[in-house]
Amino acid sequence: MSPGRVGAELGAGAVVAAVVSLAVQLPIARLGLSEPTELPEVAATATAALLLAALFGAVVLSGCRAPAWDGLRRKALRLRLPAAWVALSALATTVLAWPLEPTKLFYGGTSVDQAFRLQYLTRLTDSPVLSDMNYAGLPPYYPAGWFWLGGRFAALTGNPAWAAYKPFALLTIAVTAVAAFTLWSVVMRRRVAVLLAIATTLSGFLHGFDEPYAWPSAALLPPVAVAAWRVLRCREHRHRAALAGIGLFLGFTALTYTLYLAFSTVLLIAMAAVLVVRRANRPGPLLLRLLGIGAVAGLVALLVWTPFVLAKLGGAESAGAANNYLPAESVPPFPFLQPTLFGALCLAGLCWLVLSCRRNAVAAALLVVTGVVYLWFGLSTLAIAAHTTLLAFRVTTAFNVLLAVAGVLGLLELFRWARSRLPERFRAQAVALAVLLGLAGSVSTVETALATEVHSAAQPAYTDYYPTGSNAQRQADPAADGSWHDELLGALRETTGRAPSETVLLSTYHPIKSFAPFRGFQQETPHYANPLARYEERASEIRDWASARDSAELTAKLRGSGFTPPDAFLLRRTPDGLHLTLTHDAFPHQPNVQVYDVRFDPALFDSPGFARRDAGPFAVIATR
Repeated sequence: MSPGRVGAELGAGAVVAAVVSLAVQLPIARLGLSEPTELPEVAATATAALLLAALFGAVVLSGCRAPAWDGLRRKALRLRLPAAWVALSALATTVLAWPLEPTKLFYGGTSVDQAFRLQYLTRLTDSPVLSDMNYAGLPPYYPAGWFWLGGRFAALTGNPAWAAYKPFALLTIAVTAVAAFTLWSVVMRRRVAVLLAIATTLSGFLHGFDEPYAWPSAALLPPVAVAAWRVLRCREHRHRAALAGIGLFLGFTALTYTLYLAFSTVLLIAMAAVLVVRRANRPGPLLLRLLGIGAVAGLVALLVWTPFVLAKLGGAESAGAANNYLPAESVPPFPFLQPTLFGALCLAGLCWLVLSCRRNAVAAALLVVTGVVYLWFGLSTLAIAAHTTLLAFRVTTAFNVLLAVAGVLGLLELFRWARSRLPERFRAQAVALAVLLGLAGSVSTVETALATEVHSAAQPAYTDYYPTGSNAQRQADPAADGSWHDELLGALRETTGRAPSETVLLSTYHPIKSFAPFRGFQQETPHYANPLARYEERASEIRDWASARDSAELTAKLRGSGFTPPDAFLLRRTPDGLHLTLTHDAFPHQPNVQVYDVRFDPALFDSPGFARRDAGPFAVIATR
């Protein structure tokens, strides 16, 4: 396809996918089913089966050469693009929307990492100006692209950020399915691209749906890698438009998930090195092409990275711990050895990559990506000596997608080989059998995802509390911290007399910042803290405030702070005082933080300089 055609299809497909996704979500969200019930899972499976059957049927019809089917085939070909966009986006949405029918929250609720994502979206919904998710006066460090768009979506629809996260995340996953189909269509035939988009989406149901801002980078990496391999290998043409497109993809990863920018950069260098060793191209042209890709990516990246780069160039100190994480998943992945249907597909993919790499450019490209995945894990292990990692476990999502699409390509090649050796009278039955097996395997994968990954990720969305003080199950247990959300938000507004966006809050009860754009004096962990924030200095200052002898000394210390002091404290009440918990980087231990308690004597706030209001187990204290 021409560059203009690719751009037009990506844009039109994204619009159709967004509209279809919202059209699917709206009726599901309004059903009002009461738990417990298995209806969402049953409905998700049934809808997925119908959509998959339609997609498989369209693939068979597009390849049918029987004269009796010519009229229907010609009509189907004219509608194939919009029909594929609608079916793929509906499939991606319905499987993930049904299990969330009872709740307004997305997978993960407001717990653990999801609290930071909601905080970031809340920040950029409140204002489109790029800003750190937590600290006042700092440029953003974590890529703001997806969250900025999500903020505009929330503002456009009139929803608070915490409620807009779910529809925008589902919309993103639907758009990604269509984008995967379009990009695979650049390097493969349309009907094969449909199957590869299905494999990509099914892989996302198992691995990737919980991080919607990272999913597009992971899902689209394989087709971009194939295109890059062909462009770098070609000697006859300069492929300026294709190089720009690859650069745009790298820039997109810089806007949304920086890890994939680093990984993709290493991947392109590795591809160039392989081509030089194989004498498929010369170093000079390859270097120029890599520089062209890098220039485009750099220009796109500056859309969100300019404030941080300017702060660094201005001499701002930075010390980050974002990569200091070594979970059990940090070992090299072998999804093709798992005793599951998806594992069998990955095994077929690996076999096809190895057996076909010398005669098939797609297999060669994807095999290079496979090698770079394991190289990345090796480099990440070596980086531990420098007291950091490359967060290698994060690229496993893209690796699963790669092996899934390779498995589809391998099975297609096996089917063509076997069919060519069958007598003519058995070939129609062979096609029917292949379609039935493919459909059954796809539906089974959906069932597996719903029963495992999707089910476990949905539980916090049911039980975590809304800002109203209740949750999706209509629970409002006073023993649960979340049941006091509405009172805490009201107390903060009343005692400070400020809008949340103008309030610097010292608290380590971080879910409250998922619902209102408070500025935090301190982030929950150093790993999510902006490197420019001087996390440990702030922690030291908090401990120093807690050691004050009386309220006068505390007030003096607050006024003399080297940072913008808090306008309010949100502390936990216990019989021995007021507490908050701080963390310290404990890498390479797991968990990677060391939690410790800081106690404030309640007498420190017995002064006209403070206003206090208690709400459940918390004390809200504002500075006057």
